[in-house]
Amino acid sequence: MTLQIKHFSPLDPASTEPIYRQIYWRFRGAISDGLLAPGDRIPAARALAKELGLARGTIDTAYSLLTAEGYLLSRGQAGTVVAPGISVRKPSAPMEQPFNAAASSSIRHKAPVLPFQMALPALDAFPRKIWSQIGARCVRATRIPDMANPSVLGLDSLRTAIATYLQVARGITCSPAQVFITSGYRNTLALIAHALLKPGDRVLVEDPGYLPTRQLLAHLQIEVAPVPVDQDGMQVAQGVNSAMDARAAVVTPAHQSPLCVSLSLTRRLELLEWAARQQAWIVEDDYDGEYRYVSRPLPALKSLDRDGRVLYAGTFSKVLFPGIRLSYLVVPPAQVERFEHVSETFLGGCPELTQAIVATFLTEGHFARHIQRMRKLYGERREATARGLKKALGDRIRIDPQPGGMHLILRLTAPQSDRALVERLLAAGIYAEALTDWRVRGETDAALLLGFANIDSEDTAEQLGKRILALM
Repeated sequence: MTLQIKHFSPLDPASTEPIYRQIYWRFRGAISDGLLAPGDRIPAARALAKELGLARGTIDTAYSLLTAEGYLLSRGQAGTVVAPGISVRKPSAPMEQPFNAAASSSIRHKAPVLPFQMALPALDAFPRKIWSQIGARCVRATRIPDMANPSVLGLDSLRTAIATYLQVARGITCSPAQVFITSGYRNTLALIAHALLKPGDRVLVEDPGYLPTRQLLAHLQIEVAPVPVDQDGMQVAQGVNSAMDARAAVVTPAHQSPLCVSLSLTRRLELLEWAARQQAWIVEDDYDGEYRYVSRPLPALKSLDRDGRVLYAGTFSKVLFPGIRLSYLVVPPAQVERFEHVSETFLGGCPELTQAIVATFLTEGHFARHIQRMRKLYGERREATARGLKKALGDRIRIDPQPGGMHLILRLTAPQSDRALVERLLAAGIYAEALTDWRVRGETDAALLLGFANIDSEDTAEQLGKRILALM
């Protein structure tokens, strides 16, 4: 109840009304407004006097007056409570309601996941039972030192597990010391910018490309130089020639975001040669490189780096679930000390319990098995979703062939605004993003970006397609 009392107006020592009367009126107001309900226990006089910095006699006087008038009832050792049966009026303004365990099975209330929501893995297929078992084990194993402030660099066991996984699955040779744990891609990119860039620098970005990249760099007063993307990825030569003084490039070579094309080997080597020659940096955003359906996943660009110019950014949000808010960055060996220093300033550290669960998930082999299952499932759901949408929308759309990724690109064949259509779909409870919003320069065909990972069948996709058709 002390917490509620903090919402009362402050006491005024300069008032002509005695302090005990001010306390009296505050309790009366709280009772009449419903802040204190009949049967609620109020703070002990000694505790309240200490909290307010007053003599206990002042509090006793106020309590005695309230008791004499029937507002409070003393129950001896059980304390003093608001008198049962007292009549109170309902609050005139909406009040914050206390949590009622009987009325809800969860303390977390979130909006429902919308059909076609982007950047969302198949939540229905996540191994929650295994995850909860590992979580329970990690909680039981928590020691007192584990409850202290987490390392800003990341949990050693997780950094080691990531380094091992990357060497096997992505062809990246790195030590745990090169791995830095962050709270998401934006946190990763901000760390890189603070460590290696300065206001006024120019950075090559893909066009169309991931919008948060441009937004974050612009916020840090770093100039973005958009580079067109074609079927072979970023047009490196055009970008280098148009921004010869660029200090870095941010690329998504495995599945270009949002077009899902792969950066060709020729352009990968061209980009690496430019970085070595200019002493520039390459940020490889490998947000879902594991999910390629036409062949094995391509090796990471970082695996070709021989000059220490590539910084590899990975995330668990796309391969596990977004709510985990856990990503990682692999930096060149020569930059480890620099990033350790900058991390002390700009990273707050991620919860170690979450890191411990992920580390265990990795080391016990669950992560690799989950990726294999999801690769197969996503390939099936991608085909089923494309068939269902094609049945419903026919020649009104053209679906891009894509080697991987977690979303479809629906080209709109009839002239119309993809932005306006996205607004209508969202109002109808269907998620989509407009390709136009991802572009910086030039014209682009109107297209919708639709996540398919949570579409469970062809029939579901067809029914949703019919709803889209009604809004076109």
